[in-house]
Amino acid sequence: MMQGTVTVLGIETSCDETAAAVVRLTDGRAEVLSEHVASQTEEHALYGGVVPEIAARAHVERLDSLVKLAMKDAGIGWDGLSGVAATAGPGLIGGVMTGLATAKAIALARDLPLIAVNHLEGHALSPRLADDVPFPYLLLLVSGGHCQFVFVEGVGKYRRLGSTIDDAAGEAFDKTAKLLGLSGAGGPAVEREALGGNPAKVDLPRPLLDRPGLDMSFSGLKTAVRRAAEEQTLTPKRRADICASFQAAVADILAKRSARAMGMVADYTDRRTFVVAGGVAANQTLRMRLEAEAHRADFRFFAPPLRWCTDNGAMIALAGAERLARGYVDPLDTAARARWPLDEASATATPIYGAGKKGAKA
Repeated sequence: MMQGTVTVLGIETSCDETAAAVVRLTDGRAEVLSEHVASQTEEHALYGGVVPEIAARAHVERLDSLVKLAMKDAGIGWDGLSGVAATAGPGLIGGVMTGLATAKAIALARDLPLIAVNHLEGHALSPRLADDVPFPYLLLLVSGGHCQFVFVEGVGKYRRLGSTIDDAAGEAFDKTAKLLGLSGAGGPAVEREALGGNPAKVDLPRPLLDRPGLDMSFSGLKTAVRRAAEEQTLTPKRRADICASFQAAVADILAKRSARAMGMVADYTDRRTFVVAGGVAANQTLRMRLEAEAHRADFRFFAPPLRWCTDNGAMIALAGAERLARGYVDPLDTAARARWPLDEASATATPIYGAGKKGAKA
């Protein structure tokens, strides 16, 4: 790894958050110089989910001003940058293309290296924004579109240990919120509603927990939530009970699988570190359950601060800086990718789901 300082502008446009940030990496320690995120919640509210065309248009309208703000707040000129990074996938292809094209234009105009970042690598490295988290570590990446256990050996070195075989946990949160008529982002909406509910009131399944390995399933849980919502009048109390019971079921699945993953990892490494990252890692009930499991297994526990759990530019800038410090740069003809697994070898050889013309998803 290159010693010294690298300063990178990071751009994130993979879904419905437009984000830009500047991160400085000095001898492996990160400092966030600036960051800005523009949400699109209002634009998509009428449709009950993210509309790709609307998201791409919003990125186009907002990205230039966000980049200017990030550079201004960082207090550096373009000459102060070592490189520019952008999410190159996976994600909604229109949005990914917008951010990547902007980064390419800046790199070309300012004669800067381009770093095409895997969005999942941004999440995987995000705890290193706030803490000294040395490699290797066990990662639970739990976001809107992905839910998997990964052994992180270093920057660019990832080994998949297990994954959801259908819906991701974040997808299940979003669909539960929609089924119950909750407004706003699914995860936070279900978490808020669950505060007034009884987590033992509704009997919901914990799929696959009786099977060996680390694979997970959330599709059946989502179906059970729909049945619970339809079998009785959906009063405010019933809605809160369903949310609390659903949240408890997800926490049980992830906590028990995490305990098994820590046991597996402890067999072949002395580094006992467990990291949780991704948007669902912002859920406080889940964080507490996973931290308790880590302490029970005698693992150190790390999770990013809440603002770096959801999609953000700082994690992309950090991933770009970490890669640039190791000499990884990308050509200007790098293509945007709708799908881009962290462990491409495993995803190609043994795809769990999502194989097709676009490539393996996990």
